[in-house]
Amino acid sequence: MCLKDKNIKGRIMENAKNIGFSLCGFSKIDTLNDEKIVFQKWLKKGYNADMKFLERNIEIRANPSLLKPNIKTIISLAINYFPGNTDFSDSYQISKYALGEDYHDVLNEKLNELLQFIKKMYDGVEGFCFVDSAPIFEKAWAQRAGLGWIGKNSLLINKKYGSYLFLGEILLNIEIEPDTSSENYCGICDKCVKACPTGALEFYQLNSSKCISYLTIEHKGELPSELKNAFGNKIFGCDDCQTACPWNDNAVITDMHAFKPKETLLKLSIKDWNELDEEKFGGLFNKSALKRAKYSGFKRNIDFNS
Repeated sequence: MCLKDKNIKGRIMENAKNIGFSLCGFSKIDTLNDEKIVFQKWLKKGYNADMKFLERNIEIRANPSLLKPNIKTIISLAINYFPGNTDFSDSYQISKYALGEDYHDVLNEKLNELLQFIKKMYDGVEGFCFVDSAPIFEKAWAQRAGLGWIGKNSLLINKKYGSYLFLGEILLNIEIEPDTSSENYCGICDKCVKACPTGALEFYQLNSSKCISYLTIEHKGELPSELKNAFGNKIFGCDDCQTACPWNDNAVITDMHAFKPKETLLKLSIKDWNELDEEKFGGLFNKSALKRAKYSGFKRNIDFNS
């Protein structure tokens, strides 16, 4: 199914902006052979750590049409979540992305709202929405759609918003004129690599087994004792590579209420964290990404930093 309406892109982009998306771009479905080769080399190094699920569905990752037949176009969307600078010098440090509501829930709702708009506008349209819920090279597609480039910190970077972006995708069965892929503007800068406290970051690659974000959120076992001094006061995630990036120097504070920092979270002292029981944990973070680490994971992270 191909729609020749030249205004379809403009209508979708305008509605995406009204819904709250910061960026919107379009890509034609293709097979990402180069990205597949790079990804397989990354897996071979063991940089996925315990995330064995990443070793599955590699062909689908490279070719989304194997995931959903008849798909012609990927719409890549992003929302700026930068909450402003936060001071955790007197408490434990939480990654900026987790200071508001869980982005999976927020983006899923907005992606589905946009998809329903498209379906009402054009008969016969089928689409599928994803936020970290399908084997897709989301950053590669976002770069192809002109949203930004994959930087040396392995994150998508946009000239206006830096790297503080949540990504989501809509796969459609209609052909829409694709956008132009973004150029890479990292240049010779290596500040992010130098800023990584555990040496997990290489140029354009991340060794998850050393990454504080992975270890404090996804990793289920004991934390590596040899990295204890590198954690500082971090108990959920790490922003050091983003803080060091010059493209984030003038990051725009998000205007989306869902991603504004929760005052109760910012006010928690080290004593408050240490005394937090499972019931209070569930009550405070029931709509937060912090629940991904679960209470047991938080206790482990806090004990590691004590």
